[in-house]
Amino acid sequence: MTEIEVFVEADKVLRGMGGDPAQLRARRPELVETAEWAIAEGSSLIEARISYSLFEVVSLSHERLSLGDGKILSGSLIIEHLAPSKQVAAILCTIGDPLEEVVSQLIMEDPVRGLALDGLANAAIEVLANRICHLLEEQAHESGLSTTIPLSPGMVGWPVDIGQRQIFSLVDAASIGVTLEESSMMRPRKSLSMVVGFGEEFTTKSRTCDYCSLKETCRYQDHYV
Repeated sequence: MTEIEVFVEADKVLRGMGGDPAQLRARRPELVETAEWAIAEGSSLIEARISYSLFEVVSLSHERLSLGDGKILSGSLIIEHLAPSKQVAAILCTIGDPLEEVVSQLIMEDPVRGLALDGLANAAIEVLANRICHLLEEQAHESGLSTTIPLSPGMVGWPVDIGQRQIFSLVDAASIGVTLEESSMMRPRKSLSMVVGFGEEFTTKSRTCDYCSLKETCRYQDHYV
């Protein structure tokens, strides 16, 4: 288990609330103050934890990637991106339950502040995921390797029900208090799972957004690289 301190800026909270930060700053400055309130009140409730494991790639056949310790990853998305990999990291992130519990209570009493705290939670799990991906990328570069884009269950070519169970077979989810329900939903709700490949050369120049089922309607694609 790895604990990482998470710092969230007001613009990320505004985006986590579903808005465009530039527009909200121009038209709804009071929401900026609410976002800053959320950071001040909610940051101490973030329990950022990460569990990840690194596996050697043993073999590739059809849409099945065999890893060390008899572990398996499968799916067209997995093969498209991870086939050239020498190693694969399976990653599970969470910010815990406390912030979500406060959101559930506050949303009925003060919807705007409740939404702001939920925006903080959304931003925090995104920042946490980006932090671990950046750290793993640095480690790869130190070894003369490159990394793939992070791949998460639910992306096109890797169904949620299949991908989640594969990742949970690779990481110690219990060590950070994350469970997987029959519906493939994770608890705590503000959790994120993904895999990243390590190799000498990757020719794919795509973005994570290119494989999202919402790519045709999402307003925030320009924000992600």
